[in-house]
Amino acid sequence: MNESRSIRVIIADDQELVRAGFAMVIGSQPDMEVVGQASDGAQAVALAESLHPDVVLMDVRMPGMDGIEATSRITSLSAAPGDATVSAESADDRPTRVIILTTFDLDEYVMAAINAGASGFLLKDTEPETLLNSIRTVFQGNAIIAPSATKRLIEKMMQDGYAQHGSLGGETTHSGAVYGSAGGVSGGAAGNGAGSMTGFPSPAGAASDGSNTSRPAYTDPELDLLTDREREVLVEIAHGLSNQEIADKLFISLPTVKTHVAHILAKINARDRVQAVVFAYDNGLV
Repeated sequence: MNESRSIRVIIADDQELVRAGFAMVIGSQPDMEVVGQASDGAQAVALAESLHPDVVLMDVRMPGMDGIEATSRITSLSAAPGDATVSAESADDRPTRVIILTTFDLDEYVMAAINAGASGFLLKDTEPETLLNSIRTVFQGNAIIAPSATKRLIEKMMQDGYAQHGSLGGETTHSGAVYGSAGGVSGGAAGNGAGSMTGFPSPAGAASDGSNTSRPAYTDPELDLLTDREREVLVEIAHGLSNQEIADKLFISLPTVKTHVAHILAKINARDRVQAVVFAYDNGLV
């Protein structure tokens, strides 16, 4: 496969101006190209099936088929290298990855999108550089999530009762997904910092410092694979801290944090940072 080829992107949004804006930003990059645009979920699925893009930017709310259902269908598609619509240069066995475009009032869809196989979550008003770096990160097989979305997701999990969501560990929709390379899933693909997790309800048995004083009756065996330092890092991930904030708090270097994150994701079979958060809550680490 030619690693220097352009990243092929489809934009799915029911607002033409939004699509045009994203297309302009993406089209300005030498390593990216917009190969299709869709105004609803059904059209996005059809384009993904025929064009086999690398990344789909998916609005979560669209008429007809919404972004969640479209994401589920797209992530279940297998790449078809022999399809005549795909050039020899771009054909490979990479699955199409989906970045959900969301806003603060759409938090109820985030967990559903995770289960549908989304590889990332970005706010629609994200900076262009963050958007571009996020596309590159997802293309490499890693996952991204806006730090503020991470915080709100955890708050919602705590308010609703995180146990109802169940553990997401290992339930990847993308075959052959990379379990986080160095810096693959940081608290924001372009280095945006995440605020500390404060002001949200604590689970039953949680102490005031955020630790969980009552160990669950059952814990995943993968928990025992983590070193003490990796557990410390996982707890801070669950608190919503970015890699840089973890480095500052634990007095270790940023590259060391990235290495720990990569090891954690691999050991607990988590596709991304969000699944690591769910794992931490399910196993009483926070």
